[in-house]
Parts: sequence; C-alpha cells; structure tokens
Amino acid sequence: MPVDYSGRWEMVSNENFEDVMKALDIDFATRKIAVHLHQTKIIVQDGDKFETKTLSTFRNYEVNFTVGQEFEEHAKALDGRKVMTLVNWDGDKLVCVQRGEKENRGWKQWIEGDMLHLELTALDKVCHQVFKKA
Repeated sequence: MPVDYSGRWEMVSNENFEDVMKALDIDFATRKIAVHLHQTKIIVQDGDKFETKTLSTFRNYEVNFTVGQEFEEHAKALDGRKVMTLVNWDGDKLVCVQRGEKENRGWKQWIEGDMLHLELTALDKVCHQVFKKA
C-alpha cells in the first residue's frame, strides 16, 4: 500500500515560486501577492483516490483525482489554462504530468517524516515547497 498523504499540511517554505509563475505567464501583481501567501493543504486519500484543497487568504483551489486516470484540469489557481493531467505513483512519490500549452509542466509530491514536499515545474523552472503536518 502506498504512503498515506491524508492530513492538514501547513506551509513552511516556498522556494522559487515566482520563477514558476513567470514561466506560466502569470501577471506581476498576482505573482507579488502569491509569493507572500501562507498556504494550507488538506488532503483526503482513499487508496488511489485523492481529494485535495489548497487554501490561502487570496485564493483556494480544489482538485480531485484518481492515480492512473487522466483528466482535464482547469488550473484556475495558477494560470487559468486547461491541461490534461495524469498522476502516477513512482514508489511512494506522486508524479503529475500536465499536458497543455507549456512544456515540462507538472509536479512531484512526497513525504519525509512529518514534512510534505511539493516540487512544481514549468518549462525549465522548479519550485520546491515544504509543508509540515498539522
């Protein structure tokens, strides 16, 4: 059985987020606000089914998926584009590939101890976020 991602996760670090947002053509004002936000992730996992919420004072985003099943995602929390999203397991890591206008778009997520790591990519930019289990 894969690792259990369920829980409430509070952001503790957010490196290079602005670079990823620039790669996604997100406007200056939104980028300046977003880099200062404290995000909370709420994840409910039932085997390969995930319900995820990312909460902040500026914008909330919810995405639900089943590992191994591609779906159309409207990435309104970031750049508003529609992408085809596929999440798969790579050992205990979740690896997401998003096909759309921007190349090399997606994320990886894994747990080390009581920390959730999220690596966001777009083009050649990489952001590393860390969340602590609340």
